[in-house]
Amino acid sequence: MRNLLAFITRYNAFFLFLIFEISSLIIYVKYNSFQKATFINSAAEVTGNMYAQVSKLNNYLSLKETNDSLALENARLRNQLKSSFFIDTLSKHKVTDTIYKQQYEYIEAKVIKNSFNLRNNYITINMGSNAGIEKGKGVICNTGVVGKVIFVSPHYAIVQSLLNKDTQISAMLADTKDKGSFRWGDNLDPHIGLLYDVSNNAQPKLGELVITSDLSLFPTGIPIGRISNLHAKGGGFFLNMDVKLSVDFSKLQYVYVVDNKFAKEQLGLEAQQKN
Repeated sequence: MRNLLAFITRYNAFFLFLIFEISSLIIYVKYNSFQKATFINSAAEVTGNMYAQVSKLNNYLSLKETNDSLALENARLRNQLKSSFFIDTLSKHKVTDTIYKQQYEYIEAKVIKNSFNLRNNYITINMGSNAGIEKGKGVICNTGVVGKVIFVSPHYAIVQSLLNKDTQISAMLADTKDKGSFRWGDNLDPHIGLLYDVSNNAQPKLGELVITSDLSLFPTGIPIGRISNLHAKGGGFFLNMDVKLSVDFSKLQYVYVVDNKFAKEQLGLEAQQKN
């Protein structure tokens, strides 16, 4: 201990300079929005490489679950191919269909860092702006909604998880189409969320599926979870209810970033209406 105190006393000027230097950098980044955003994006790029290496080891330990998940997803996609349907007709007509246009495309990404036990949880994925990912895009997986992109670098992106107090999405009951809003619960349970502001004329049922509505940034019908508890009306005009999440965030490994091809057109039109 005496030697340590002697060392600190001898080099006290250096340590004092180091403390002031670090403090000034923290203040400079914290109170300047441009520098703060630059720092976050740079940090995401640097730490992303480190997380990628750690993720490789974790993936080896759970290859069976990953393969099972991918097999189920491939089976679901194959079931949607035209070749999977039986054509029950006696006549065939060639039709040039110009009605349907693709609105959504999906960018596959691997989760290389994930938290689910904090009040505000985030996910780092191994795809960025070079793959077409932009801030504000929705993120899903094969079982349901995951979150939305908030920061992007060329090779990585940070996703604000559904398990975050600032995440709120438009949702609805799958059977009756009654709309409400969804957010994570206050008890920090990573398996339970809250569907609220549903009209008290609705008649929800335990076990009923809750999905994304046509007012959200996600395609309509993406699973969020199932109703696990019905709350009392509380004398108001709206219902609240607990929802058991479809996604197990502790096992999340692969996600899909949703690219809405019509999003810019819609946002531009809405901006004109506000002006």
